[in-house]
Amino acid sequence: MTNKISADAVQMLELIERRLRFLSAWTIHNANNLRESPDGIKVGGHQASCASMTAIFTALYFHALRPQDRVAVKPHAGPVLHAAHYMLENQELDQLQRFRGLGGAQSYPSRTKDRIPVDFSTGSVGLGVAITAFASLVQDYLIAHDQMDAGAAGRMIALMGDAELDEGNIYECLIEGYKHNIRNCWWVVDYNRQSLDATTADRMFRRFDDIFETCGWRVITLKHGKRQLAAFAKPGGEALREWIDTCPNADFAALTYQGGAAWRDRLRRDMPDIDALISEYDDAALADLMTNLGGHCLESLAEAFAAADDDVPTMFIAYTVKGYGLPFAGHKDNHAGLMNTSQIEALRGDMGVSPGEEWEPFAGLGDNVTAELKAFMAGSALANPQPAPSPAQSVIPDISAPKDKEQSTQTAFGKILLDLAKGESELANRIVTTSPDVTVSTNLGAWVNQRGLFRRGEVPDVFRAAKIPSAQKWRYHDAGQHIELGIAENNLFLMLAAMGLSGQLFGTRLMPIGTVYDPFISRGLDALNYGCYQNARFLLVATPAGLTLGPEGGAHQSLNTPLIGMGQPGLTYFEPAFADELALMMRWAFEHMQADDGGSTYLRLTTRSITQEVRANDDWQDDALKGGYWLREPAQGAEAALAFSGAIAPEVLAAYDILKEDVPGLGLLNVTSADLLARDFSASRTARWKDGAKPVSHAETLLSRLAPGAGLVTAIDGSPTALSWLGSVTGMRVSPLGTDRFGQTGTLPDLYREYRLDADAIVEAAADLFLG
Repeated sequence: MTNKISADAVQMLELIERRLRFLSAWTIHNANNLRESPDGIKVGGHQASCASMTAIFTALYFHALRPQDRVAVKPHAGPVLHAAHYMLENQELDQLQRFRGLGGAQSYPSRTKDRIPVDFSTGSVGLGVAITAFASLVQDYLIAHDQMDAGAAGRMIALMGDAELDEGNIYECLIEGYKHNIRNCWWVVDYNRQSLDATTADRMFRRFDDIFETCGWRVITLKHGKRQLAAFAKPGGEALREWIDTCPNADFAALTYQGGAAWRDRLRRDMPDIDALISEYDDAALADLMTNLGGHCLESLAEAFAAADDDVPTMFIAYTVKGYGLPFAGHKDNHAGLMNTSQIEALRGDMGVSPGEEWEPFAGLGDNVTAELKAFMAGSALANPQPAPSPAQSVIPDISAPKDKEQSTQTAFGKILLDLAKGESELANRIVTTSPDVTVSTNLGAWVNQRGLFRRGEVPDVFRAAKIPSAQKWRYHDAGQHIELGIAENNLFLMLAAMGLSGQLFGTRLMPIGTVYDPFISRGLDALNYGCYQNARFLLVATPAGLTLGPEGGAHQSLNTPLIGMGQPGLTYFEPAFADELALMMRWAFEHMQADDGGSTYLRLTTRSITQEVRANDDWQDDALKGGYWLREPAQGAEAALAFSGAIAPEVLAAYDILKEDVPGLGLLNVTSADLLARDFSASRTARWKDGAKPVSHAETLLSRLAPGAGLVTAIDGSPTALSWLGSVTGMRVSPLGTDRFGQTGTLPDLYREYRLDADAIVEAAADLFLG
């Protein structure tokens, strides 16, 4: 089998590449120079970053890509993706003309905001690359569980800028991928050796190869295009090759910007015997030769992609010029640079585009060539996508809470999962759990004992075989339903994002559950935000939380995670105090994963065992799922209430018992989700201006039981701001209790007393507010 590409195909690809280069540049020019700008602020865009990627993009999408493959496009090359769909009539002209404007094409490819198909959102540098590795692992999981045909496996591909290789998440992902022996993954590097501020350090020439090869990847370097290789075969050519290979990045970029005459002067100065070779080229041809790098040679790119026809993870390092084919190619300031009017007009002339035809997809090609090119493009995977089938809805059974009189929410979570693991419900079979080396300490151990860990190849339990007693009876096999990760929270959230997109990418919905220590949500916050931005669906269980993790000290005591839960779009935060609340919320979370307007859920749990509530009925449940319910009903028109979230329920209940005799009609509000309460309240306020009518929010309904101007003491093992806003709902006086400084080691009574979360502190706050 030959990987040789026909001359006709190369010609068609070259025409596409030229059109994509111009259309992407024109789209950005229009946004910055032609479209009205009411605020006068630079719109931006990345003409140079688009131009360095167009050949790579063209060879991939119009020659190598298969319908089942999925691609994360380099963020700054988003206009190239839009231009390609525009040429295929999948994108509207209006979207290009409103690029980076309200309702137009997004700055960076977005699954949820763009109208064209986008496999993976990109924008947070490096994350769009790393998620492809985890998506490949999810694909293997589905195949191993007979939820996907092995013959339908696609490649998970990332088109990336070389500056993304500076991101730590790339290497965390690389190590995790090696552990799991990932396959069917390509990372294609636009190696233009320029970032926003500078050119890349020369000493990195071979280091990337070493790093990736060490982690089991095949590395294919495309440094020289076909014209350069032909020149190297001539007398003096080997010297020219060595000169190019050792030329410092900064020098190469500067010479590219200066052009053919500068190249000639420098080559003559450095290699006195080169004149016979370079005299064959005029200045324009010499500049073209010196910039004929592998990443701009469509024939070289297409052949390299075709040669990698197995499932080995592969990194393609494609040498390119930043701003290739544009007037500022190679200039160190071109990252955010924009062509001026005279420069874009010169480019338009070079491309054969007449004034007024700038938006014509095939301008300047003539009818015959246009027809031939359209037919060629119509055979591409981009023109013939293979959309994943709509995932089936799973019936969610009732989930029962453990009956223990005293228990923590973390323990209850483990028992609920164990009950599911022992059954054969559709839900249990679709659940897949994952954790960054805290599986046991977040109470997933029993689930894993029952369902096993996922590996494509079985790994024996050496301790079990040796009959060494252990609570963890873990077996690695291809039917396992837990994916164990190393201590890298960034990988956890990327894994959850990939699993949470399985229905949209592969047509099979998983029910992902990820566990993590609550204080370390912040470590992976960018990746969490990234997963939510592209509407991935998962359940995040974070435990233990807050000062309640007393002996672990301040580094392990989370303070601001309630605010993260309240502020993160696409993520609904709950903080249950009791096991029956947790069971209710877990069922809601599984339903929410599947809803058209659904999303992901975050449960903030703790290790503190508390006495469970004895319920008279289930009337509290609907309100609990709206964000809060009266644990102790206030009298109508009461002058005071306590409000709390989570594990400090015993302290609040104790304070309530002390105060109720002195504060007539005192109420006790259990805020199960400050997030839902706040969003609902905000939406009700916004509706007044949008719809002309103001619906009554759940927070208003709850607090309307109290007298206007009543007093409210709020308490949470976290930032007091999470609950203090409740005073604004009806104009109440508030005394907020919580933690707003780093904790320390200690017993719970000591810590609660020190940080004013104990019953005495609540009583004192109430006395000052209600009785003072």
